Amino acid sequence: MFKRIINHKGFWRSVATLTLAFAIVFFFVQWAFVGFSSGFLNVSLRTVAALVLGGFIYGFLMTYGKFWGKLKQLDHKNK
Repeated sequence: MFKRIINHKGFWRSVATLTLAFAIVFFFVQWAFVGFSSGFLNVSLRTVAALVLGGFIYGFLMTYGKFWGKLKQLDHKNK
């Protein structure tokens, strides 16, 4: 089932979209916690990598769950 899900059309596009959205939203949430300080905008490569990695994990898990449910429902409907 894992290979079927990750090879499904639109899976990786959805993962990329959620990764980007999560990274942007989480960046603004972190920036808000420091009071929108201009010093926060000098982010390091390490911070950007952490945001992208966290976004990828979030995006992959959410998309996997969505596609798993969709394919399970289709399998159940076809029986």
